[in-house]
Amino acid sequence: MTAAAVLISGLMLVPLLRGVALRTVARALLAALGVKLVWRGPAPRPGSLLVANHVSWLDVLALLAVAPMTLVAKREVGTWPAVGALARAAGVIFVDRARPKRLPATVGEVTAALRAGRSVAVFPEGTTFCGAEGGAFRPAVFQAAVDAQVPVMPITIRYASPSASFIGDDTLWASVRRVAALRGLTVTLVGSAALRPEPGADRRSLARAAQASAGVRTATFGLAA
Repeated sequence: MTAAAVLISGLMLVPLLRGVALRTVARALLAALGVKLVWRGPAPRPGSLLVANHVSWLDVLALLAVAPMTLVAKREVGTWPAVGALARAAGVIFVDRARPKRLPATVGEVTAALRAGRSVAVFPEGTTFCGAEGGAFRPAVFQAAVDAQVPVMPITIRYASPSASFIGDDTLWASVRRVAALRGLTVTLVGSAALRPEPGADRRSLARAAQASAGVRTATFGLAA
């Protein structure tokens, strides 16, 4: 099956599914693209804020394949074939970068989801990075964990090849074709020990602690499966 056919199939199936079934679809899409998923570390606790470094559109599929969760993603993700449909079915909270004044409301949505017992996954770097350094974790969304008094689990996402990265002027279809051509790509997600904010904790300190654990700990690529 071609990469385009895989995504079209996913687009048709996703509106029919909810909850745990989305994990099956995400895993099937990864498998059809030839991507092997590896999880290391403690399992995510339901109702946690999951914060990860950001490398590729594949990050969305990889996270959804691990456990039921709500995603925080840029508004453009909702327009992507299959990936966008999967994200919307998972109840994605969209961030509109063109309207920064909406950020407090978005943080409020994340807080409400966490208080309802749902896990929420976010990429605090705000965009994708290719390399060992990554970007700084922006602190705003960490306020939701402080307000909801839930644990923060840092997750490191790494790929066996830099061809998985999705940065710069890359297009989604070009990236999909590149990933499908690899046929043997491994994405490894490493869950770290949860950070447990105290009431009134400083979101900036929490963001720095999470970044130290997930953002720049080691190289983004080349982790053995």
